[in-house]
Amino acid sequence: MTHSIITSANAPAAIGPYSQATLHNGTMYVSGQIPLDPQSGELVSGSIEEETHQVMKNLFAILQEAGMGFENVLKCTIFVKDLNNFGKINETYGSYFRQSPPARETVEVSRLPKDVNVEISCIAAL
Repeated sequence: MTHSIITSANAPAAIGPYSQATLHNGTMYVSGQIPLDPQSGELVSGSIEEETHQVMKNLFAILQEAGMGFENVLKCTIFVKDLNNFGKINETYGSYFRQSPPARETVEVSRLPKDVNVEISCIAAL
């Protein structure tokens, strides 16, 4: 089995023993992204919408590194600390998938890395 590791300088570096993404037979598995600014290394805080936008920008940077975009995304998983933020996260997330949105699940969790409010991972294909 051969696969490629995908790394983008325009997305935050991994904060543990994992890759930003792996590509195997045209399918890319993107690790969960949190609202870290890749340039400053600081968390984007403020509104849940701002945090979600940063997460989506990070995902996009990784997708671009493999020659893909949001149109290539097949499935996303959204992890949230507070499901009461679902509407705002959903609206922001939806702005990136105007047509043919991917399959998805949203799960409320008690904690996320760096105590962020939202983390999103995805699977994409060429």
